[in-house]
Amino acid sequence: MTDPIADFLTRIRNAVKANHKVVEAPGSKIKQEITKILYEQGYILAYKFENDAKGHPVIKIALKYHPQTKVNAIKELKRVSRPGLRCYTNVDQMPSVINGLGIAILSTSKGIMTDKKARAERVGGEVLCYIY
Repeated sequence: MTDPIADFLTRIRNAVKANHKVVEAPGSKIKQEITKILYEQGYILAYKFENDAKGHPVIKIALKYHPQTKVNAIKELKRVSRPGLRCYTNVDQMPSVINGLGIAILSTSKGIMTDKKARAERVGGEVLCYIY
C-alpha cells in the first residue's frame, strides 16, 4: 500500500455511504491523530485504539448520525496531499474549507492539527485532507 492515509479515509468514506455504524482500519500514529481531530470536531461519535490478535494496531470508529434524519455528520472526505503530489501551505495561504464550515487537517512541525489551530499558532505544513 503506497498511501495508508488515503486508505484510512476511503474506509471511512465507504462506511458512511453504506450507513455502517462502526468502521475498522489499521492503525498508526498519524491515523490516531486524525481520528482524535475528527472526534474533537464532532465528525465521529467515538473511537477506540486496540491491537489485533497479532499485535498490530487497529482503530475502531463509531460514526455519528443525526438522530431523526439519519444523515451522517461527514458529508465529504477529500485527500489533498498524496505521495505523487505533495501539497504544502504557509500561514498566509492556508486553505479555508467551505468558508470555514469544514476543516483542513495539516501535518505541521508542531504535530497534526486543524487549519484553525495552525493559523492561531502561525505554522504552515502539508495539507493532508479536507473534511466537511
